[in-house]
Amino acid sequence: MIDSHCHLDFSAFDSDREQVLQTCTERGVSTFVIPGTQANAWDNLISLCNSSGRLNFALGLHPYFLDDYCESHLQQLDELLTQQQGQVVAVGEIGLDFSLSIDSDLQEQVFTEQIRLAQQHDLPIIVHHRRSHNALIRLLKEKRFDNGGIIHAFSGSYQEAQTYIDLGFKLGVGGIITYPRAKKTREVVAKVPLTSLVLETDAPDMPINNKQGQRNSPVYLPIILQALQALRWEPAEVVKQACWQNTFGILVNIKT
Repeated sequence: MIDSHCHLDFSAFDSDREQVLQTCTERGVSTFVIPGTQANAWDNLISLCNSSGRLNFALGLHPYFLDDYCESHLQQLDELLTQQQGQVVAVGEIGLDFSLSIDSDLQEQVFTEQIRLAQQHDLPIIVHHRRSHNALIRLLKEKRFDNGGIIHAFSGSYQEAQTYIDLGFKLGVGGIITYPRAKKTREVVAKVPLTSLVLETDAPDMPINNKQGQRNSPVYLPIILQALQALRWEPAEVVKQACWQNTFGILVNIKT
């Protein structure tokens, strides 16, 4: 299995990162994608991933951290995407989060510039969303972005899901589907084509059901797979192989 979105570079894993990876191996989770979130952490992220044949990195500016944004970050990102050509798997984690106090115009500006860089470097994107589907879809269409990518932790309507799929994106399926109350998201992932889904944990965030208040971890990816299989009524091996192939089909340069 591949965890298409986790933050193993975060300090929450500093004390036991190798043990987490070992437990993942024992549970069949072999490969990881770690999106970048802020400019001052990119170098450490690249070094971490270069130290392991199982860790893959994306590079981007997450809207949550735009309080520290300056224009030089985009130039730095452009330079790193050139330097890391053949290694970087996507531009991300980028997107729009309208639950934040950060100015929405600034968020849209930085997102637009990052999808321009993704186009320039022929890379997919990993997209964060919160209360922002309409704006994201509008910008993706306006900029005619056609490299695809992953809509991380998808939560939305079936119509929104289908729009993203039509735009060339996969939907990230995470711990939210383990919560019975998440009826809308559970219904969507049960209904869309299996070819449109990838598995993720977003560790250390977004804990699965019955683990609230605890650190999330890629070791729980098999539980998310099990929940997805139960919702879709398809054999677990079919779902697992499809999500693996979907991730490799939409991201680039993944090492295993």
